[in-house]
Amino acid sequence: MREGQKKLFAGMTLLAAVAAVASYAFLSSPKGQSITLASTTSTENSGLLGYLLPIFKDESGIAVRVVAVGTGQAMRMAMKGDADVILVHHRPSEEQFVREGYGVERIAVMHNDFVIVGPAADPAGIKGMTDVASALGRVRSSRAFFVSRGDDSGTHKRELSLWAALEFQLGDDDGDWYRQSGSGQGATLNVASEMDAYCLSDRASWVTFANKRSLQLLVEGDPLLLNPYSVILVDPRKYAHIKAAEGQQFIDWLVSEHGQQLIAAFQIEGQQLFFPDALEVAKE
Repeated sequence: MREGQKKLFAGMTLLAAVAAVASYAFLSSPKGQSITLASTTSTENSGLLGYLLPIFKDESGIAVRVVAVGTGQAMRMAMKGDADVILVHHRPSEEQFVREGYGVERIAVMHNDFVIVGPAADPAGIKGMTDVASALGRVRSSRAFFVSRGDDSGTHKRELSLWAALEFQLGDDDGDWYRQSGSGQGATLNVASEMDAYCLSDRASWVTFANKRSLQLLVEGDPLLLNPYSVILVDPRKYAHIKAAEGQQFIDWLVSEHGQQLIAAFQIEGQQLFFPDALEVAKE
């Protein structure tokens, strides 16, 4: 049993603890039960959740209602008690969420990676680069258009950390090359496509994006572009209405050998888009 779960069980009544333990056996739940999952737009728009959740419902009887938003918004929902489980991708925020008592435990699920896409003309000359900091430096120096999500998502947070490594702060530049969409990944890619602009995207969203026009994948492969996802049960000691047993059952299913195999098997156009992490982490 994981450390966070031990702490949770210690604070539960006997009845609640028995219910939570029952979830470990993957017992089928009564029909009509459901949980709310606040997750990222990439897991929804890529089709991953649309592939996984019907299988989970068939095997458990639990329906999962998905609210697909950026990582920051998903966490704010959970902090108000409006979600039972979150599936997000920004480790510092995840650790803070648990540390402040909103989540039981951060559990690694899977990863993919970020890429930089941009116009085929490539005015910044970054095509084929594997050093993302150098590539972004060239974009800035060339004043070629760059579109940021600007929405406090995990992707936006990662982008800001990459600019920070270049000591670039929003507002300290007098040009108009840096734009913010304030939207999800698909909408941001649409803006980049219309403007022939550069953009940071998770690979799954890029592969499934239909309106590429002149956009091409230009930069990939830097370890700084690794994009890990984690799942967290919202702590029922914070909000009594949280469906802890059902939420834990979903988490256990997701990180089980069966769930991890399903994640690995998910492909679009012959490409594996997400790579399971839970079993590897458990071995460490």
